[in-house]
Amino acid sequence: MTTWIPQPTQDGSYTFLSAEFGETFHSSLGAKTEAFQKFVDATDLLQKIHQPTIQILDVCYGLGYNTAAALESIWDVNPDAQVEVYGLELDATVPLGAVVPPLLDGWSTQVRNVLQDLAHTHTCQRPNLSAHLSIGDARQAIQQLVRQGFKADAIFLDPFSPRRCPQLWTVEFLGAVAKCLALDGRLSTYSRSAAVRTALLAAGLCIGTIPIKNSVVSHEWSQGTVAAWQAQTLFPLSQMEQEHLQTRAAIPYRDPSLNDSADAIALRHSQEQAQTQLESTSSWRRRWGIR
Repeated sequence: MTTWIPQPTQDGSYTFLSAEFGETFHSSLGAKTEAFQKFVDATDLLQKIHQPTIQILDVCYGLGYNTAAALESIWDVNPDAQVEVYGLELDATVPLGAVVPPLLDGWSTQVRNVLQDLAHTHTCQRPNLSAHLSIGDARQAIQQLVRQGFKADAIFLDPFSPRRCPQLWTVEFLGAVAKCLALDGRLSTYSRSAAVRTALLAAGLCIGTIPIKNSVVSHEWSQGTVAAWQAQTLFPLSQMEQEHLQTRAAIPYRDPSLNDSADAIALRHSQEQAQTQLESTSSWRRRWGIR
């Protein structure tokens, strides 16, 4: 079994470093904070608190923090709320490594027990919860959910970065993910990538930004992206972000058969970028004074 070494983050919670992808699972500013701000809050999940069942799709479940934050938030307001969760995760050793102290210490006993059940048995059944964790390639699992007609009120899209894991940011994959979003649901991701935003638009979704409050650093213009079928409730993209979608950076990743390797997808992407007449991303950055 892979040994995962906990990495402390600035809010006191922990994350893991992936040797395969060369990235941590969460922001160094705070793993738990990121789960609440960029996923639970960004999807307006608590507005669904009194409907018969709240359905959640957690793409790249990882340590389970996004699911945990959602359950804590929902049950703090309505302990009787019925929740259904589907989590997709490639590596079963990640959730297993996360259900030990000190990683579990920040969650309630109820939520700790859910995370432990999902890590060990990949399922958790409670009077107010039905949760399932699918282990394997998310590209195959999402097609099964589409066939089942699953519709999520909130989708947490949390793979490693497009540069490291392009296979989970393609037009085809995000198109399938969008089919699992309820008509009044929201999808949220930490990514502000123009390529990701273009792929979400190609799926027919409207997109908005997760604004950064009081930032004075030019390269930090957004905390991520929110997508929905209706644009009215989304925080609109700035002019700078809109123009980002007209650059080479906005060329999306493609995986027509949903089974290509990361290298093949990256090569196809770079070839398409090389052939486009769109403005270079470096030119856009200079124009907006972005480092």
